[in-house]
Amino acid sequence: MDVAWPPAHTGAVTRDEYLRVPYVLVVESVVGPDGRGGLCRASYPELPGAWAEASCAADAMDLAAERRIAVILDRLSRGRPVPVPRPPLLP
Repeated sequence: MDVAWPPAHTGAVTRDEYLRVPYVLVVESVVGPDGRGGLCRASYPELPGAWAEASCAADAMDLAAERRIAVILDRLSRGRPVPVPRPPLLP
């Protein structure tokens, strides 16, 4: 189901609407703590703190998606604003 962002209504954004925001996911290879390669990092650059590293891209993406949800829910529970992505450059 495709969901338009921002929501069409003018009221407050709900928890579920924040969880449906289409954040950009970036996946890259990174050097591990031992100075060797072999790690993949997945992150949502528009949502600080929502990133993870794992030995394969799929696991990093799954962990980052879980972290994205945790970051959003934590910000909402503390009454802090949730960053939303900038609008696309082209329509």
